[in-house]
Amino acid sequence: MNRFGKGLLITALVVVVGMAFRVSWNALRDIANAIGADHTAATLYPFVVDGLMALALVATLVLVGNDRKFALRVLGTYTAASLVLNYVHGLVPALHGATVDWGRLADWDPANWALVLLATSLPVGSIYFGSDLVAKVLHHQPAPIPAPVAYAEESTETTMKRSTADLPVSTPAPITAPAVANPVRMPDPVAVGFLKSALPLKPVPAIGSAPVKPIGSTPKRTTVAATSTRPRAATGRVPGAARSPQLKRTQAQLLDEARTATKGLPDAKVTAEGIRREIHTSPANARMLRDTLLAERAGTAVGTP
Repeated sequence: MNRFGKGLLITALVVVVGMAFRVSWNALRDIANAIGADHTAATLYPFVVDGLMALALVATLVLVGNDRKFALRVLGTYTAASLVLNYVHGLVPALHGATVDWGRLADWDPANWALVLLATSLPVGSIYFGSDLVAKVLHHQPAPIPAPVAYAEESTETTMKRSTADLPVSTPAPITAPAVANPVRMPDPVAVGFLKSALPLKPVPAIGSAPVKPIGSTPKRTTVAATSTRPRAATGRVPGAARSPQLKRTQAQLLDEARTATKGLPDAKVTAEGIRREIHTSPANARMLRDTLLAERAGTAVGTP
């Protein structure tokens, strides 16, 4: 709807509300005269009731939450009270005179007491509820307007178009492999060789190329065994009978190997650790061989003229 249409609608609303107020004003003025109000008070009485209804309506458009519910309750209460008083004015012909004096609003005493209490309590309620509504409207803080979604999309797109040199992290962090909790022990090469010779493998026939089928035929799914040329590894512990025997060398053999390994070396480089690494023997044998070699070299040096 354009601005002209909105203006026309508001103008029509104001005209309708004004005419309705004029009709209600006549009935409420006569009610005020009947409960003992003077001429000026009776003239202002309709503004107290219907005016608070307009104030409560404006408050419902501004307030939110519990404050808005309170304004709606005030609007509903005063609307019902104005309706009751207008209804009573229509039922009692004595209230329709030009100059209405103080009188009864109903013939039945309880109903008359209730109507008088209602008519006299409305001005006091207007003071209380009107002040409360005005205070709530003045202290109301409107909610902040959220940022448009277009701004968020623009910022995301800008980040995606940044060059690699502008990014905070130029290279990704290296991926570290998780540590193996239980490392697998590889079988002994001697045991693998023994099992390979003891359990000969049967040759697996090679798989030929699949025949070409004509176009349009439905291919059938077939299961083909995989071809492997790797020997099967041994599982479990190898028995003692299958292991190759280790020959134990004598002291003379160790001494000969130590002489050969240290031949041409000075005495300072003839150490037990070097002998142990060269001939692969125990540390005790290496120390014994070192002392023997050094003693032989010392005896040879003394016997030489």
